[in-house]
Amino acid sequence: MAALSRRTFLRGAGLAGGVIRIGLPPLAAMFNSSGTAYAASKKAVEPRFVFWFNGNGIPEKYWIPRLTGEAFEFTPCLSPLAPFRENIHVITGLDNAAARLPGPGNSHYPSMSALLTCMPYTGRGAGGVSIDQAIAGRIGEASRFRSLEVGVSQESFGEAIQRNMSWADRDRPLPPEMLPHRLFDRLFGVKEESWIKRQSSILDAVQEDARKVKSQLGQADRQKLEEYLSSVRDMERSIASLPPEYRTVVERPAEGGDLRDWPRIAKLQSDLVVHALASGQTRVASYMLTKCQGLSRFPWLGHTAQRHHEYTHGQVETPRGMRILRDICRWHVEEFAYLVGKLKSTPEGDGNMLDNTCLLFVHEHAEANAHKNNNLAVILAGGAGGMKTGLHTRTTGTLGDLYVTLADEVLKVGLGAYPTFERKLSDVV
Repeated sequence: MAALSRRTFLRGAGLAGGVIRIGLPPLAAMFNSSGTAYAASKKAVEPRFVFWFNGNGIPEKYWIPRLTGEAFEFTPCLSPLAPFRENIHVITGLDNAAARLPGPGNSHYPSMSALLTCMPYTGRGAGGVSIDQAIAGRIGEASRFRSLEVGVSQESFGEAIQRNMSWADRDRPLPPEMLPHRLFDRLFGVKEESWIKRQSSILDAVQEDARKVKSQLGQADRQKLEEYLSSVRDMERSIASLPPEYRTVVERPAEGGDLRDWPRIAKLQSDLVVHALASGQTRVASYMLTKCQGLSRFPWLGHTAQRHHEYTHGQVETPRGMRILRDICRWHVEEFAYLVGKLKSTPEGDGNMLDNTCLLFVHEHAEANAHKNNNLAVILAGGAGGMKTGLHTRTTGTLGDLYVTLADEVLKVGLGAYPTFERKLSDVV
């Protein structure tokens, strides 16, 4: 059995003469005998970073565990992560002082800028490079994509700071790709808009290349490759079956309501992100489930009377209003748990992809109604760099402290400093 390069691609010609690329998943032929390093280069498995966001904050009473340490309980909002207790670390008590500095716009604006960059809002956008891009600048250059910016629910107010999560620098947004069609095209090299209308699959274009690769593999790897290619075809079919209205970006939904099935889009986008990470096309991704100050309704939860941002205020002080916000935030965590589960179910080397990934789940506020910027709550997931997991920790550090700790002690990128950095949170991570 020949050793394969980590970044082996199946290649074929597209309908318009472009090149279709299908990156391969982690196969045994790519690793040394112990599964700890790549066979071709003898390099250890590189860690990955996923920066995951949903907007508008949380209901603390339903989200933050009462107990710390290993005995923490899964609150109603965190319950979807119960199967992954040993793979997550809930961290609460973080502060972000830059969010409280005076400046233009409502409190979402400085909160979002400070969340991403630990710098004040400029009046046009974030105050500096976002943490995902700071990390991508250190570990992303050797990948096909330095980073991937992905989104799901499109609805929000119209300012750049509300609609974008990744920033190349001060006032320089990197807009998330909201449409699965376009993200699929980007990852697989398909350029023509009509790919979803044709009867054939992109797999048809790479059959010969796939046959040659299979001839170099052992039985287990051949089966894994077949399963992987089947999953690509399933994604292709799922995207092709989306209604026509899912192929355009919505600036703001009609006042009559929105019936888009965001969970369907969220899972497709997560599947595509896992494909990109598994095939080595990128090591850094940002995932924006909902926008800052988002406006989506939630028909799949039975909550359509108001939009997301409105649900965080208005009736939120009533028991019914708090239960609605609890349900919404539990859905957010369900989608995060789906991504965690996909990574954990993908074998890699002597473990799985989650073992080599650091995911960070954040919001721009703590308590949503109060727009709090202290006692911020985040979730870490994965095993990259020997992260401490299976815990709830209360700390008095800042987001900047956490970012530098993850960058330097988990991902080993040598960031050194980040705005509002005071101390490394080695006791946490």
